[in-house]
Amino acid sequence: MTIRPLQPQDLPAYFVLRTALWPDSAADFELEVSKILNHPHLASFVAEQKGRLAGFVEVSLREYAEGCDSSPVGYLEGWYVAPKHRKTGIGRRLVQAAEDWARAKGCSEMASDSELSNTPSHQAHARLGYQEVERTVCFRKSL
Repeated sequence: MTIRPLQPQDLPAYFVLRTALWPDSAADFELEVSKILNHPHLASFVAEQKGRLAGFVEVSLREYAEGCDSSPVGYLEGWYVAPKHRKTGIGRRLVQAAEDWARAKGCSEMASDSELSNTPSHQAHARLGYQEVERTVCFRKSL
């Protein structure tokens, strides 16, 4: 298993993984990935096993994150491991790569978020030492 930065040649397989996590992201894939590949405050790391991608993590630098005292803050924007590769340590290694990247960018804290209903994500974060700091309910209204 190799954890490494996303490369342009990974994009077809990355598209499959990324749209599994965010099904509505397909239309914006090229623009978003271009930003990740070309912006110093964004990164993506992939897990490669036997020449195939098994998961990814996208990380950014944010000026602020809930519950954090420092700035900038490393932020797990997205984290996905293909179902057949879960509970093998791949997710942990991806997050470690994101944390190492943030640390190298001067961060002393890391943050993340998850849908309120995504209990498996909450549990995975907790296993990696992340502490819940806040719960939010969002609202909208058509005008």
